[in-house]
Formats: sequence, C-alpha cells, structure tokens
Amino acid sequence: MREISTLMGFELIRLCKAHRQRTEAALARLGLHVGQELLLLQLWQEDGLSQSQLAEAMEVDISTIGKAVQRMERAGLLSRSPDAQDARISRVYLTERGRALHESVVHVWHTSEARLVEGLTEVEQVLLRRLLRQMITSLS
Repeated sequence: MREISTLMGFELIRLCKAHRQRTEAALARLGLHVGQELLLLQLWQEDGLSQSQLAEAMEVDISTIGKAVQRMERAGLLSRSPDAQDARISRVYLTERGRALHESVVHVWHTSEARLVEGLTEVEQVLLRRLLRQMITSLS
C-alpha cells in the first residue's frame, strides 16, 4: 500500500491549502474572508438573488449562505430586502461598497491564477484544466 503522502489527493489538498493561504492574505487586505468574494461574484453577475439561489449557485448549504450574508451585511457589503411577490423570500443586494470591490477582487484572482500556472505552457494549462474538470466529474 502506498504512503498517503504520495497520493494525488494529498497533493491536491496541499495545492488547495497553498492557494487558499495566498488568496486569503490578498483578500484580507480588501477586508474580505475567503469565500466572500465568491458570493460577491454571484451578485456581480446578477444582483438581487435570493439566499437559496446563492446557496445553489455556490453549491453550499443555505445556513452557510445565511451566516455569510449576515456577516457581509454587518460589514456594509450587502443588504437584504423582502421579495416584492413573496415576503418569505429574502433578496440579497450589493451595496456601493460591495460593488466597489469588483476590480480589486478580479485583480486578486488574476494575480493568483498567474502565480498558480507560472512555469506551465499554454498547452499544459489547457490539459491541466481538462484533467481537473474530469476529476471533478468523477467525484460528482
């Protein structure tokens, strides 16, 4: 039996951890926690989503979204309003502060991506992306 540290999954965890640490530091300078930028991304694409729509789009539990939205609302990044047709539904909207972070967050992700693929050719990057997607599909 192979040593766990030689398994591909182990290396993927190390990669994810390193990526998260670097991204976390850059996002902290913007006043964000890891994952909050992904919630903002959803709203930059379509503002006014319900919390359940956000949870589905981000593939996380509704309670996770609820906590994140509360925290981001306290930070002045988001606001919540009842849906016009169904008051049981809470819609989430960007504030000016949340909108203003768009370019900075995109820059963080592009910088992180450049560092991640540094030393890989274009062909290797395309192959790696295809292989990662195939692995994700295998686990789905």
